[in-house]
Amino acid sequence: MSSDLVPLLPKVSLERRAGAFCIDAIAVWLPSLLLGTNPIAQTIFFVLLWLIMRVAIVRKNQGQSLGRWALDMKIADTRFQRTPGFQELCKREALLGICAALAFAGVGGLTSTNAAVLLLMLPLAIDCSVAFTDSDRFPQAFHDRLSGTMIVGARRGYSLDIKVRRLLDQVQSNVRR
Repeated sequence: MSSDLVPLLPKVSLERRAGAFCIDAIAVWLPSLLLGTNPIAQTIFFVLLWLIMRVAIVRKNQGQSLGRWALDMKIADTRFQRTPGFQELCKREALLGICAALAFAGVGGLTSTNAAVLLLMLPLAIDCSVAFTDSDRFPQAFHDRLSGTMIVGARRGYSLDIKVRRLLDQVQSNVRR
């Protein structure tokens, strides 16, 4: 399982981690919108799909979810530097999934007149803000520390960020001409 880990475990920037999180969250959020206007059913369905995508698929896909595969990164255990076990992934993704579900419930409630729904994004912000204050080589958010995991670069993936950057460079050079 550790054959895909790059020697010296390359650090992954927080921006790339956020991009992978957004890809996964949108891929789970869009199907949960099909349940209609019942926010409780949407939240339960969101958390269930989140656990399937970020635990079951990650276990079968060498530590990569859809977003992490798209951006060439994987999740690894801090002690053994391999794909984490089922319990570690469940601890990590249950906390992160609930925070993400609350954040998307807040985003869904922006059309109402009550601006207090933005407070639903606060748990996700608190969880991830720990990574900004971490001075370690591998900044860990609270959910990473709780489960003993870290996000590292991988050789396997789609390299979406590199392809988008190249496309934007081509567009920018064409506009200058």
